Amino acid sequence: MSDADELLLPPGPGPLDVPLAEARITGLTRATATKLGKGLELWTVRDLLEHVPRRYIDLSRTRTLGELKIGEDATTKGRIVRVDGRYLRSRRHMLTVTIGDGSGYVDLIWWNQPFRGRNLRQGMDLIVAGRIERSRKGRRLMISNPFVEQLTGGGVHTGRVIPIHGATAGVSPNQIRRYVYEALNRFADRVGEPLPGALVQEKALPARASALREVHFPTEERSRRAARRRLVYEELFVLSAGLAMRKRRLQRDEAGAELRDERGYLDRFLGSLPFTLTAAQRLAIQEIAVDLGQPHPMNRLLQGEVGSGKTVVAVAAALIAASAGSQTAFMAPTEVLADQHFLTVSRLLEQIGHLAPADTGRLFGEGFRVALLTGSVGGKERQRALEMAASGEAMMLVGTHALIQEGVTFDRLGLAIVDEQHRFGVHQRLSLRAKGKHAQPDVLIMTATPIPRTLALTLYGDLDVSTLDEMPAGRTPVETMVVRDAAGRETAYGHLRAEVAAGRQAFIICPLVEDSATLEAKAAESEYERIRADVFPDLRVGLIHGRMKSQAKDEVMTAMRSGDLDILVSTTVIEVGVDIANATVMVIEDADRFGLSQLHQLRGRVGRGAHRSRCYLFTAIDPEDDDARAEAMRRLDAMAATADGFRLAELDLEIRGAGHLLGRGSVGEGKGAPLQAGRGDLRFANLTRDVEILVEARRDAFAIVDRDPLLAHDEHRALLDEVRRRFADRLDWLFAS
Repeated sequence: MSDADELLLPPGPGPLDVPLAEARITGLTRATATKLGKGLELWTVRDLLEHVPRRYIDLSRTRTLGELKIGEDATTKGRIVRVDGRYLRSRRHMLTVTIGDGSGYVDLIWWNQPFRGRNLRQGMDLIVAGRIERSRKGRRLMISNPFVEQLTGGGVHTGRVIPIHGATAGVSPNQIRRYVYEALNRFADRVGEPLPGALVQEKALPARASALREVHFPTEERSRRAARRRLVYEELFVLSAGLAMRKRRLQRDEAGAELRDERGYLDRFLGSLPFTLTAAQRLAIQEIAVDLGQPHPMNRLLQGEVGSGKTVVAVAAALIAASAGSQTAFMAPTEVLADQHFLTVSRLLEQIGHLAPADTGRLFGEGFRVALLTGSVGGKERQRALEMAASGEAMMLVGTHALIQEGVTFDRLGLAIVDEQHRFGVHQRLSLRAKGKHAQPDVLIMTATPIPRTLALTLYGDLDVSTLDEMPAGRTPVETMVVRDAAGRETAYGHLRAEVAAGRQAFIICPLVEDSATLEAKAAESEYERIRADVFPDLRVGLIHGRMKSQAKDEVMTAMRSGDLDILVSTTVIEVGVDIANATVMVIEDADRFGLSQLHQLRGRVGRGAHRSRCYLFTAIDPEDDDARAEAMRRLDAMAATADGFRLAELDLEIRGAGHLLGRGSVGEGKGAPLQAGRGDLRFANLTRDVEILVEARRDAFAIVDRDPLLAHDEHRALLDEVRRRFADRLDWLFAS
């Protein structure tokens, strides 16, 4: 077996990859190990040791109750003198636990958490931490939602800075702290060093084993910060090393066609446009043109704001390929978006002129034709599209995942464009690249979801990035309003009616129903009936959702584009790509259920013409549910305050986390699409705070891979093992030719 073949084999278990159920940690039963696995994705000793604390509490510095002051964060101790749980008139449950220590009393308050009362009894000694407030009646001090733990004698829980780990149902932070403490004592000598020794010395990094000890049970703040920095650096370094290996392998091993604008198509196209490109568009086209002319395949990400003109850049790239005699495949995740791209591409090419009225697909009389292939294209039309691609007559084939099905062949595929690629699995993208017969096609990945710089460097670290951060001239910002009550809803509906009376159109987006396309479709149908029958019975209302048949969706979108509908009730199927210049009102029901990036995408469906547009964000959060309302209103208020998609993407990353960067399970037909669930791939790093460390780690990792592309040198063997473990479910993507 060759070294290259060996790299494709799953890495063997390491010394820390012992299942928790078999680790023989005191008190950690098989049942508890299952709870940790299902609730926190902690399956092995390695997972447990990498489960870093959410925060710390210094139990070595407690204050008496009499010393506490309003407005400060403090740690104190006391004995429970009263436990009182009751339901108020508002039907909210309020649990009050009063503690005393001889110097005073403090009330501990929890809302809607009656279960806590079962574990707190009179006479129990507690350690308590939180912000000190004046009680509502002003009689004594109180702490809302405090950290509380039973005070036990000595050991790992008292008299020191203790970690507060994320917990799960049936397993308390106290238990997890004990498991981590014992695991460190028993397995610390098995913790290896994946970073090259010279790098550890150059960066003055603490050893990994001592860093793990210090990050869980810090001895002082300075050493804790140094330990965390080392673990963050290592995590981002290993991730970057894998991405560097993939990028350098593609550049070294895969031959690509050198595509240049030999016939001057690009200049003629740009000169024909009835509008002026932004500086960002011109730069992106220049970067892509340079890449296309290289002997190795292009792998570039084109990201841009909603309406920033990515399709124009994509068409420019396709024309360079066509000028060099190569075809382009343009793959979109939905039929609605594929249809939109087909119409937009055709319209852009019509601007060039030299097109016969009866044959608007031809460019300059030299055979540039565009064909469409989706699941709803059938019969003779489908057969014709397949023949055009196979013969080379179609210089661009636009479609959905239908492009990668058996029977779809290209004569000379040179460029693959993948739009909204996060909706495809990695294997789907590889399947599209495999359609190139003679050489690997150049790949241009597009996304209308602005990606924070840190996420782009990690999630797309193997790609070069072009960013469209300017809006074309003439686009007016969409005014965004958060609607919290019935009066605001009536005002929004009144504005929508006035816009329709003025000849405009509107979208109404139904609530997001997670993990159920069927329920989401039913919600859309119910909302459609309400809008059509009760709210706007005199207007023309249409419905579209993902469960409809392709022909029905096509008919609805055609009616909307032609102005035969006043209002389109929809699910998020119209989230990206739909371009109705006449639409000026966007209403989003239960907007608090959506992430910022998705709200920004939906808002981008209006404001695409010359008329001023508005987006209404409806929310019905219980105003008394303080915690839920605070986070949701933070998102909605941010939407109302800014139209900057990149700023919103940063906030979304900060609020929701990075999720599974490298993918878990399957999405559609492929593995590896990033998800926003569970523990996520980053155990130590926070992409909103650790930008400088990321840039440093990426630079260092790429430098090492440049010197040792396969990490074959002895000093890099441990690093290679760690890279293979990190990318265990994507080794074919990382190493396969």
